[in-house]
Amino acid sequence: MQSREVVNEGFSQIPIIDISGLVSGGDERYSVASQIGKACRESGFFYIVGHGVNERLQKSLEEFSRQFFAQDLETKLKIRMALGGRAWRGYFPVGSELTSGKPDLKEGIYFGAELGEEHPLVKAGVPMHGCNLFPTSIPHFRETVLEYMEVMTQLGHILMTGIALSLGLEESYFVRYTSNPLILFRIFNYPPDTVRLDDERWGVGEHTDYGVLTILKQDNLGGLQIKSNSGWIAAPPIPGAFVCNIGDMLDRMTRGLYRSTPHRVQNFSEKNRFSFPFFFDPNFDAEVKPIDLGKAINDDREERWDGANIYNFCGTYGDYVLGKVSKVFPELQREVL
Repeated sequence: MQSREVVNEGFSQIPIIDISGLVSGGDERYSVASQIGKACRESGFFYIVGHGVNERLQKSLEEFSRQFFAQDLETKLKIRMALGGRAWRGYFPVGSELTSGKPDLKEGIYFGAELGEEHPLVKAGVPMHGCNLFPTSIPHFRETVLEYMEVMTQLGHILMTGIALSLGLEESYFVRYTSNPLILFRIFNYPPDTVRLDDERWGVGEHTDYGVLTILKQDNLGGLQIKSNSGWIAAPPIPGAFVCNIGDMLDRMTRGLYRSTPHRVQNFSEKNRFSFPFFFDPNFDAEVKPIDLGKAINDDREERWDGANIYNFCGTYGDYVLGKVSKVFPELQREVL
């Protein structure tokens, strides 16, 4: 086997990167890109500040989310995922989502780009495209979620320019794959684990994200853990910061130069923990190909948490992502696939 140019020798903390130079588009963007590249090689995770996302919008999103999850189960099930059909949207109760075959101790709502019935992709019945399900009992929740997704989509494009520059590519390199990105947004509530039978009960178990880029807003309770070769480390909330991490598809595109890093969540507090992961992924119909970086990277299936070989996949991103659906929500497999 060929040796990997970059090896994760263990990291003890997640770097904090001020991306204001990238947001403004000035000469500082090259320095920001360099920091992003270093983080992607060493830990696969980094905090961002200086992103410009409105704090009022974030607070509104969190408040409306708390209102929603405080409702009784019967009310929340009025927007259950089964009603979302092929669009793969809506609410799921605690234990309905699986990670590595085990139920997660969380409930949540799935959202995506808001597309009406007349949109060509919706009319064609393309899975994971359609309209969202929103609670009618919480005024302005719909507008807030849609505004947040729009803002985060713009931020996703900005961060991908930084990732492109960090690889020595034209800053518009990833536009060929993300001109019409597949947007997946989740709002999760992790109830306190009052049973606490053992240490193997997880809000979400060990996993890597399967797309390109994740931008996470988390509340102030903590609970996110990142796997380093030297052990699990905490990624505590930092006021005004988002947590970013790269997924398996970017790992594959860079032939392992940029690593998707396993992570997990456990709610150690006695309160409900809220998180807001935003997944910025390639166009559904894009055939995502590895980047020629002139570097020899080895097959790491024996090193990966799931023993998978992410480098051998061929096809569109839609093919790839649909292959994950049955593992997360087996009951929706027939509807989506």
